[in-house]
Amino acid sequence: MSTPSLLTVILNWRTPAMTLKAAAAAAREMTGIDGQIVIVDNDSGDGSFEAMAAGVAVADWAAGRVEVVQSGRNGGFGAGNNFGIRHGLAQRDFDFVYILNSDAFPDAGSITALLEHMAQVPTCGFAGSYIHGDDGEPHLTAFRFHSIAGELEGAARVGVISRALHKHIVPLPIPSETTRVDWLAGASMLMRREVLEQIGLFDETFFLYFEETDLCLRAQRAGWHTDYVRSSSVTHIGSVSTGMKTWQRMPQYWFDSRLHYFRKNHGSAYAFAATLAHVGGTCLWKLRRVIGGKPKRDPDHFLRDLVTHYIKSLFRRTMREPSKIPTLTVRKEASS
Repeated sequence: MSTPSLLTVILNWRTPAMTLKAAAAAAREMTGIDGQIVIVDNDSGDGSFEAMAAGVAVADWAAGRVEVVQSGRNGGFGAGNNFGIRHGLAQRDFDFVYILNSDAFPDAGSITALLEHMAQVPTCGFAGSYIHGDDGEPHLTAFRFHSIAGELEGAARVGVISRALHKHIVPLPIPSETTRVDWLAGASMLMRREVLEQIGLFDETFFLYFEETDLCLRAQRAGWHTDYVRSSSVTHIGSVSTGMKTWQRMPQYWFDSRLHYFRKNHGSAYAFAATLAHVGGTCLWKLRRVIGGKPKRDPDHFLRDLVTHYIKSLFRRTMREPSKIPTLTVRKEASS
């Protein structure tokens, strides 16, 4: 069996120093692996591209196997990663594509563990790592697919509802061993190129959030599964580029992505029911807060923003936004 080749893509948005640190960690873990690293600057406009290009030019760890490219536009997470994937595969037909967040740092043996798992499980399309913070605390990165029941449970946060709908709770308990999941966060994810050729790349209609969920669902529908590989460990800071930890109000693109995911994959009626379930669950939570003195957990004006966004979507030209899924074409040299 030939040694698998690997393309690693790291997307940068105004965090050049941290992105170089992530690339250095990836390069260390790719020692002995036939591979290349592409760092994509997602049109940061703050000198990130120049800083990273200069850093790579003098870095011993880069050693000619790291390239910094400019996407030319900030189309979001999926579009930026798609740019890097297409750029790398236009030069060579790598067997696997590994996407790594700019604030994620592969621990010892992490990338090798993902590649070994893929070799051992040929039906696995995507494989992701155990993610933990720099404080050692594990992060929730393994999930079930979103559903109407899951929307109700996640918004209500009431024990009796959670127990009744336990099979629909979206975040899974952190696995203690390698296991199959519905979808994984894209902080550290290995993808089989064959799968991307079959189902296409990230849907660029999503600016941020739900794009990994959609990709994993498309893979599942095409006969592939997604695995959480416990032996692959990655340190992740989290929300450095998005600022999610400090959000006071949920951004418009989160509502756009959520609604597009439901409408695209399940239809408009299902999207309406899922939104209604989320509204009902949020109302129950608000009632619980009043009665039980529970702390505030939702961003400011979340319920109003959710309802307003949905109503406004009904007056758009089309209720369902067209998907923008770039295809991945195999280079002719690969078949020779």
